[in-house]
Amino acid sequence: MTESATEPAAARSPELRPHEDPLGWYGLPRAVYTGGNEVQLLRGGDDLFPAMCAAIGRALHEVWLATYIFHDDVAGEAVLQALEAAARRGVRVRVVVDGFGSAAALPRLRARLEAAGVSLAVYRPIRGWHSWMQPGQFRRLHQKLCVVDSGVGFVGGINVLDDRHDLRHGPLDAPRLDFAVQVNGPVVLPIEHTLRAVWTRAVFGRDWRDEAIAAARSPQPVRRVRVLMRRMRLGPPRRAHAPALRSLPPVRAAFVVRDNIRQRRAIERAYIDALRHARERIDLVSPYFYPGLQFRRTLRNAARRGVKVRLLLQGRPDYRFAALAASVLYAEMLGHGVRIFEYTPAFLHAKVAVVDDDWATVGSSNIDPLSLLLNLEANVVVRDRRFAGELAAQFEEAVALSREVTAPSVGRGLWARLQRGFVAFCARLYLRVGGITGLY
Repeated sequence: MTESATEPAAARSPELRPHEDPLGWYGLPRAVYTGGNEVQLLRGGDDLFPAMCAAIGRALHEVWLATYIFHDDVAGEAVLQALEAAARRGVRVRVVVDGFGSAAALPRLRARLEAAGVSLAVYRPIRGWHSWMQPGQFRRLHQKLCVVDSGVGFVGGINVLDDRHDLRHGPLDAPRLDFAVQVNGPVVLPIEHTLRAVWTRAVFGRDWRDEAIAAARSPQPVRRVRVLMRRMRLGPPRRAHAPALRSLPPVRAAFVVRDNIRQRRAIERAYIDALRHARERIDLVSPYFYPGLQFRRTLRNAARRGVKVRLLLQGRPDYRFAALAASVLYAEMLGHGVRIFEYTPAFLHAKVAVVDDDWATVGSSNIDPLSLLLNLEANVVVRDRRFAGELAAQFEEAVALSREVTAPSVGRGLWARLQRGFVAFCARLYLRVGGITGLY
């Protein structure tokens, strides 16, 4: 791949050297790129689940899977059978699901997986209304990840759920628009580390927090905490090597997460770094769009300096409040030259972006407070013209089927200010209840 003449400062990220520092990427505040990767774009469950099941079917040693929703429908059954078959032939299989997102199918899922010898962990289980009174319950596992034999990984926004079914709305007349990627190469290593860490946190649960407090009070607190962090696979990383991005062989890719320990703003930083250095185009897709001031300012500044900025948002809302939250920002965005499209053929669930002709991201993170400040999220950032072009073509196809917003539904009068104030109040209240200053 031929790199552009000017390389953004954000692109000069450190290289991950797995044999030197397998956790070096985690202690750094921005994307850590590796070269020599293979990245394949997958559209919807029709592409993802056959590829994932085929990889699990070839597994020899180990399978890790994390998802927000694991539903007992056609798609879930296919993945479930692949996991069961792998475990029965001696592969170690570990699955972690979110206790809220997967609550409906959890009893059946647990019975099937445990009978086959699959280890199942539930992240923040819900055991009645009182569960919501526990600290941190508003922070959910929203990642969608899978790694097979440390060699192939899957990252994206697609739950283990049929694209033609919605848990709230039932059967759909058209499949959701969503994306994932299949990756091979060095970028798989941090994906596996993240899966191991999420699994450990789900297994320890409250015991992890209690043990951390006990360790801090012990006669040798530093040593105890270090031992515990090694068990969590979150130990202090050593210094990483930092060559220029252009010195890495293609395909350059970085795995970025958002969690509540060290990588609180890594995904948001990856976006903002790319937006700040955009020269020609920014195409961003997010079903839930309510970014903070810095993110909005970066979009406005890009449009002001002549960058073509387009947002693709929901045209068929699944949650009315989420649609209202996005719409209260329309006047601001349109007033600064940002074009807005609403996707109407089906529900929109994709969380992707393309900047210029060689930066793209696919993952689980929405551009809203839940994803950027509370939930556990994961994205892959790819620096490659071919991949960015492929994702850009998907964006153009979706935009051609969408309606453009030319006038904001929420204007600038008193009623509009009241609506914006109501949304802002609810967002702040939710974040305070979620405890955005908490560690875990």
